Amino acid sequence: MFPRRRFALQLPRGKTLQLGDRTLIMGIINVTPDSFSDGGQLLDVQQAVDAGVRMAEAGADLLDVGGESTRPGANPTPGGEERRRILPVIEALTARVQIPISVDTYKASTAAAALDAGASLVNDVSGLRYEPELAGVVAERKVPIILMHTRGRSRDMYQQAVYHEVVDEVLDEIRESMAFAAGSGISKDQMLVDPGLGFAKEPVHSFEVLARLHQFSELGRPLVIGPSRKAFLAKPFGREVPASARDWPTAAAVTTAVLASAHIVRVHAVREMLEVARVADEIRKYHREH
Repeated sequence: MFPRRRFALQLPRGKTLQLGDRTLIMGIINVTPDSFSDGGQLLDVQQAVDAGVRMAEAGADLLDVGGESTRPGANPTPGGEERRRILPVIEALTARVQIPISVDTYKASTAAAALDAGASLVNDVSGLRYEPELAGVVAERKVPIILMHTRGRSRDMYQQAVYHEVVDEVLDEIRESMAFAAGSGISKDQMLVDPGLGFAKEPVHSFEVLARLHQFSELGRPLVIGPSRKAFLAKPFGREVPASARDWPTAAAVTTAVLASAHIVRVHAVREMLEVARVADEIRKYHREH
């Protein structure tokens, strides 16, 4: 069990995101035809909006809307198509829910348009490595950014999943992203970090990151974890497990993340994982150092 620091991030329109008292739940809305878990299910704007409303009603603290699949092997989506998919969803959700909306993108133009449409923060799976111009948008708008760790692009990320010491190397590479962000004018106080479970990591790497997750508190920033339904969770069973059947394994990973001091967990099954996180948060209350 590890202590969890408190943070306050500044959102647009004078709002503040408080982190640390309890684990926040970020609901995933993939407006894509090819995401690994729910690709194609929410391509219709109304279906995506209704899904977001249901997540908010189930207790989500944030929603993360993305228009490009970043699953291994996925092809990049042109910015115009990405914006066509997500902007109507973000605009409609802004009018129907009170919780902050994150845009899951690494493209500067998409992020700017999404912030104009009502998004409050940016979730960049590349840690500002795919499109460094995104840093300028985030700095100008003064919004929070989630800097996730990965290597390479979706189509070749596993070719780069070679580590001598995975946790140390991931920490160093996140520090590089943070330094670039700071050099581009982004306040450190507006940065969150995500070690990128499953991204450019073999299952053994993701499990080691989870086991040593507390070390990421060394970065001094809020910790976001996205284990939901990822393929590495099937490794203990020695067989294929479809994404739709990985919620119980996800629950184990979420519990581990909460006990290791994660601030936000990014999940598909909001209601179920909220209950998991609340019990883990309760356990945290009764922990005493001996």
